[in-house]
Amino acid sequence: MKKSFLKKLCCPVDKSDLNIRVFLQDDNEEIHEGLLACPICERYYPIIYGIPIMTPDEYREKELEEPLLKKWGVLDEVLELTQNQKPFTLEKTSGIRLNDLQKSIK
Repeated sequence: MKKSFLKKLCCPVDKSDLNIRVFLQDDNEEIHEGLLACPICERYYPIIYGIPIMTPDEYREKELEEPLLKKWGVLDEVLELTQNQKPFTLEKTSGIRLNDLQKSIK
């Protein structure tokens, strides 16, 4: 996924700007693995093979996402939140806000 595509994305639940954590990108700054997170509703959306997975909560399968979350070192953060009955959410991330990224892309 190209960084320029990020300026077109928002949280599908509440339409807020998203934060991003990039875990793997190539020399052309194309993002292959990352995590988009909404600071308002605290939902997260993984980027896998360059594709942001932004499906509704009821269609997501934690078992499929767990290996990547573990690889990225955020699994414990997610498990802690799911114990509090917040499906598919993350604590507020320290990632870059998309608005800030958009400014750097222009």
